[in-house]
Amino acid sequence: MQSARGRGQRRDADVPEWARAALISLSGLPGVRRAGVGLVEGGGRRLRFTASDRGDIGADSTAVEWCHVDAYDDVPLTTVVRSGQAVLGDLADLAPTFPDFVERQRDTATVCLAAVPMTVAGQVLGGYVLMYDEAQDFGVGQREMLARLGVELGRGLRRAQRGDLRRRDHWSSEPAPPGAEVAVHDVPGDPAAVAGARHFLRRTFSDWGVDEDTTDVATLCLSELVTNAVVHAHDGCVVRILREPGVITTAVRDNGTQPGSAVKEPDDPLRVHGRGLQLVDALAPRWGSELDAVGTTVWFVLEA
Repeated sequence: MQSARGRGQRRDADVPEWARAALISLSGLPGVRRAGVGLVEGGGRRLRFTASDRGDIGADSTAVEWCHVDAYDDVPLTTVVRSGQAVLGDLADLAPTFPDFVERQRDTATVCLAAVPMTVAGQVLGGYVLMYDEAQDFGVGQREMLARLGVELGRGLRRAQRGDLRRRDHWSSEPAPPGAEVAVHDVPGDPAAVAGARHFLRRTFSDWGVDEDTTDVATLCLSELVTNAVVHAHDGCVVRILREPGVITTAVRDNGTQPGSAVKEPDDPLRVHGRGLQLVDALAPRWGSELDAVGTTVWFVLEA
């Protein structure tokens, strides 16, 4: 089999080209009947997913078809992305942990699966999943090979993302999902601009009719994230507030690849702990970070 490094890491590849090459390589592994890749996006709230049976991956890059998976769905791939640890085994062994997922495989030829994180410099960018039509022993050698593929695919994905995300405003101008509202605010690299970000959030929440308690919590969390970006990362940032039914996601994005605001811990790659972020951890029920080729997005979710 040609390695994922050879097929999925062309420097000039964009993300669809990378995905197509990765799926072709992964589908060529012995016993694999279906392969899929999931990319962390949306402030860590979802995975952008495609698989070898979605479209015609043998034709051209435009044939890659994507869907979204909620990052908190109880399936092997989301567990891998949140934990940074591979999930391997027969469907019978996985049934107690993922009963609904295993039930959906009942009428397929899948016997066992491997879900593995795709990483770069300790950051989990997503994961890949292999569904086998014959039993696997998942011995030490095979586990090491699968882990290496995760690293190779992660490197290739990072290079592809550099082609897709050259400018920070690509993220800030991303359209809102159907039925949602979005507000964006640019913060210059000046500590005095933190107050302006707080005023922007309060004005936005007031326009949306958000209650005062939620507004106060969001203001405290936002102030911490913007301060980290402006003071510790020594750069400006962009604030993006997305209101969907029942929840509001507030995200702060800067251009740093290793900002003081987003130091990952190995036990949970979607969570962040940095200078002063204990406040965000205490106040927000869900939060985390997303590192891509051009910067870091730190986000928190509040009910509204």
